[in-house]
Amino acid sequence: MAKQSSLPWEEARDSEAFESAASFKESQAVIASPVREIGNSEPKHLTVKPVCARLNLEDLKCFEGVEKQFHYWGVLFRNAIALQPSNPAYPPRSGTTVLMGAPDSGWIEAIFPKPVCFVCCYVTSSQRTIMSAYDAQDNLLLRSEMPSANLAGSSSEILPNTQLSVQSPNISRITLSAFDGQLIVDDFSFGF
Repeated sequence: MAKQSSLPWEEARDSEAFESAASFKESQAVIASPVREIGNSEPKHLTVKPVCARLNLEDLKCFEGVEKQFHYWGVLFRNAIALQPSNPAYPPRSGTTVLMGAPDSGWIEAIFPKPVCFVCCYVTSSQRTIMSAYDAQDNLLLRSEMPSANLAGSSSEILPNTQLSVQSPNISRITLSAFDGQLIVDDFSFGF
């Protein structure tokens, strides 16, 4: 399992850190905890930048707006809050905390100041959900889709916490859109 770190870019090696349908390269990985340092410069203790990171959402406070907490790991968010779901239709994949599209329902955006080559997360949604990846010029690179809702306890053939992933060079941002539905995201990971 990957080493959890509260210090940005702390090195951790794990050949099985990220297994996915896209068969992403096995490599150095970290579980990235939120960093709440003030200022725009990187902390002085950065030594090794990770090749892959999975966000540790458990250190976020319930109902905390999520924007810059993972900036030092290489990702910013728009329209996301941390939530510990009380509705059993939206179970977390791991732990108790997820990201939910809010204050506007149905979408989350992740921005990568340094482009990445893959993004992976697990989604539970009340509607069809599309993950779209864009380059720095806002050109659509590719999409991954969950064709219908996948709420726990529903008659959906799609299980809750379905993996959506994209793999392409130069991903500068992704959007997750559930078309005015509600969606939660867990185990968000990406790699350079």
